[in-house]
Amino acid sequence: MDKTSTSGDAVPADPAFPNRELIVQLVHTFYADVRSDRVLGPTFDAVIEDRWGPHLARMVEFWSTVMLGTRSFKGNVFGKHMAVAGVTPEHFTRWLTYWFLRTSELCRPRAAAVLQKAALGIAKMLHRGYFGATANFEEAVLEARKAARVRVRTIPSISPVHS
Repeated sequence: MDKTSTSGDAVPADPAFPNRELIVQLVHTFYADVRSDRVLGPTFDAVIEDRWGPHLARMVEFWSTVMLGTRSFKGNVFGKHMAVAGVTPEHFTRWLTYWFLRTSELCRPRAAAVLQKAALGIAKMLHRGYFGATANFEEAVLEARKAARVRVRTIPSISPVHS
């Protein structure tokens, strides 16, 4: 199976690497956290409203495209997110915290690291869109790592996945 990362580099087949079943579990677990969060929940609910089922299915397709190269997701991620009002740096810290927690919990270390690197690239791109290129994204990442109690050595560098 040809698996690709968001950077376009081929990822070799590896039983420790995410598969569709893992992505489904990860997306549903992660978004349960998001929905119950006092900051993220209201923001997501305001946009998604009662369409959580379709949104979760879409997120499975998004992460399948990112991690497995399925090309089953089509959409304007940046544009959709830039239309959401009221987003603060705290939203990014909380989102990354849950992602770090769930990927570390559900995945083997190598798979967790690859999923975290992809999420960091996406978050950095969106953070830059909201707050500008000079915003301190690294601070949000460090806060999320601390909150998730994820060892820094298990998280890949925060270099952008998207140039």
